[in-house]
Amino acid sequence: MRKKLAVANWKMNKTRTETQQFCQELRQALEQLHGTEVVICPPYTYLDLIAEQMGNTSVSWGGQNCFWEEQGAYTGEISPLMLRDLGCRYVIIGHSERRQVLGETDAVINRKMAAAFQAGLIPIICVGETLQERENNLAREVVKEQLVQDLHNLVPASHGLVIAYEPVWAIGTGVNASCDDAQQMIAFIREQLTNLYGEDRAASTPILYGGSVRPDNITEFMAEKDIDGALIGGASLDVNSFITIARSIANV
Repeated sequence: MRKKLAVANWKMNKTRTETQQFCQELRQALEQLHGTEVVICPPYTYLDLIAEQMGNTSVSWGGQNCFWEEQGAYTGEISPLMLRDLGCRYVIIGHSERRQVLGETDAVINRKMAAAFQAGLIPIICVGETLQERENNLAREVVKEQLVQDLHNLVPASHGLVIAYEPVWAIGTGVNASCDDAQQMIAFIREQLTNLYGEDRAASTPILYGGSVRPDNITEFMAEKDIDGALIGGASLDVNSFITIARSIANV
């Protein structure tokens, strides 16, 4: 049985005080969240605080990105080993904002994936199509190419791999893919994992939905057989909203 995950991606948000308050309120609700793994991916500057606040709980945490080298003259970057040193279990790689805004290519993402595996981190690799690509009937072709290139010559480590399907046109817009849209694409992603790694690996790999996930729509998405949780952006900034989503994931 695949594990279920509720992953909070805070992006470039929150202060240190807000982070501490969030953690305090989340700790009080953890007994309600058995059945799903809660993961917080804050800005790098708060990873130490997350570790301090959540270190004795069931909550995991991770980076929003990483570099492909362990150390060196790479001003402003953070390495997978640095994330591990801060207690991270996960790292988000290839988020659409990294691809679309910051110009990350599949070749770059592939190097980051290799480094994350080498460091013992579980990568949450994000794939998804733009509105134009979807309207041109290229959605599956684009997602397949991302998976093939991003995972090129990589064998997922025993500690695991997570895929997040995030339709670019549904991120931060308040517009969702329908449950059927999400299920069809996530089932397609699982087919591609079967082609790459075989049925056992494909069947055991959690695949999340990430696209304007909210408390009022998560239950519908979780009712689909191939959706194993959510990568949550804006709705994860409010602790009550995030707890509601995580509870819905746990109870499905």
